[in-house]
Amino acid sequence: MRQFLPRLRALPPLMISLALAGCASTTSPTSMLGYYWQSVQGHMQIMQAAEPIDRWIARTDVPPALRERLQLAQRARTFAVAELGLPDNASYRRYADLKRPAAVWNVVAAPPYSLTLHTWCFPVTGCIGYRGYFTEGAAQAEAAELAAQGLEVEVYGVPAYSTLGYMNWAGGDPLLSTFIAWPEGDFVRLLFHELAHQVVYAKNDTLFNESFATAVERIGIAQWLATQSTPQAREAFATSEARRSAFRALTRATRARLAAIYEQKEAPALGGNALEAMKIEAMEAFRTDYAALRARWLGTPGGPAPQATTAQVTGYDRWVAKANNASFAAQAAYDELVPGFEALFEREGRDWPRFYDAVRQLTQQPQPQRHEALRALRPSQTTP
Repeated sequence: MRQFLPRLRALPPLMISLALAGCASTTSPTSMLGYYWQSVQGHMQIMQAAEPIDRWIARTDVPPALRERLQLAQRARTFAVAELGLPDNASYRRYADLKRPAAVWNVVAAPPYSLTLHTWCFPVTGCIGYRGYFTEGAAQAEAAELAAQGLEVEVYGVPAYSTLGYMNWAGGDPLLSTFIAWPEGDFVRLLFHELAHQVVYAKNDTLFNESFATAVERIGIAQWLATQSTPQAREAFATSEARRSAFRALTRATRARLAAIYEQKEAPALGGNALEAMKIEAMEAFRTDYAALRARWLGTPGGPAPQATTAQVTGYDRWVAKANNASFAAQAAYDELVPGFEALFEREGRDWPRFYDAVRQLTQQPQPQRHEALRALRPSQTTP
């Protein structure tokens, strides 16, 4: 799934609600108790389904492809500790077959003329711009309530989530069937991303946390592919990454255009109809530009060779068809501060422990200052 999805994926961390024991200010206590119960129950079902990878590999009824992928996971887990300085703990040393397409379904929402995500607040994680459910039906019901309040909403499946290391005492976060069959590069980078959440986590700052984990995965997967992978896997990853990069550039440009439009909403001379017309025009231009990009990927008769199959662009098609303020705002969390983190890694001599220490120091600053510090580090030629 994620191999062709844009930067939604991946997968914002969902803390187990029993550990959080908090509530959103707009939600009744009874409703929150129900939410916590589904969260605890859903997570425990995953934990109970997980078994040690060695036990899975030893089973005679395991398909060879799954056995090979579990062995790959073991190598990647060792690499993460030895080469990237990521935690050596219980996480991703077990595997669970969930028999469903997603681990959780996230709900995101935003106002009709804003790219600021609606948030839910909890004591441990702070305020975060999404809410996760272990059934799609429950997520859709939450989305319907938010839509009735006038918000733009999106529900998307998440193949993995992080408990930030809080559940390592109980076996840690397991590998899941929802992403085990992804191409090597996408599979390994996801492990690096989720482990990065266990290294540094800044309360109330989804943008910082997800951009940090994305930077770790990008730098880490480059090291993995260069030293541990095959030419075929490197070529496959480069091809899919080129598509992702082109799509990210398109969505960044559209976010910037929408942000500029929404900044005018308080202008006395600008009525609501004019604002809506500009928004519609920006979204139509986005879909037109995507159609041209898609045609280039798939190729045309007599033109350059296709760069992708129809199946490989289906996820992009789905995202574009549903795109709204909520989806653009959610995607931004994975992109905006990444160049700053990458520059910080270079500044620290590409030394992982020094880099992590520098990131921890940033978490001691107020949120606006840490964001500004990262933007200041960004190379001048890099687009956020």
